[in-house]
Amino acid sequence: FDVDGILPGGGLYFSEKGESIKRFNVLDGYGIKQLIDYGINVGLISSRDHKATRTRAKELGIKVLMLKVPNKLQAFEAWSKKNKVNPLFCGHMGDDLADLELFAKVGFSASVPNACDEIKLAADWVSVKLGGHGAVRELSDLIIKING
Repeated sequence: FDVDGILPGGGLYFSEKGESIKRFNVLDGYGIKQLIDYGINVGLISSRDHKATRTRAKELGIKVLMLKVPNKLQAFEAWSKKNKVNPLFCGHMGDDLADLELFAKVGFSASVPNACDEIKLAADWVSVKLGGHGAVRELSDLIIKING
């Protein structure tokens, strides 16, 4: 999963001290936990690194973190090669142009209705719910239903 546009929903919040704050949807978190419990390896990939992202990933049991990567496709390809994972057996949920190359590489691509138009057109599936408002849960429920 991409982080900023998918899990917190694309908003950047700042405290009075100038510290950035992220808001995560608990339904999305439960969906990620369901995927992990189902045996699906879940990872986060982002051009940004944030303590809140690391904290949330740890809470959910997400082991694969690719944060502060300048190029998502290159980071994913390095990870998939190192772990001997066929990219066609992977999926990615993203919302902006930085995800476009990765969409072309994985077997399944998903997006949200508040994504940029190019991403929505390139995606195999677009959620009904917005990023940060249950879109990840919607996708996780679909994956489990299809594979259940």
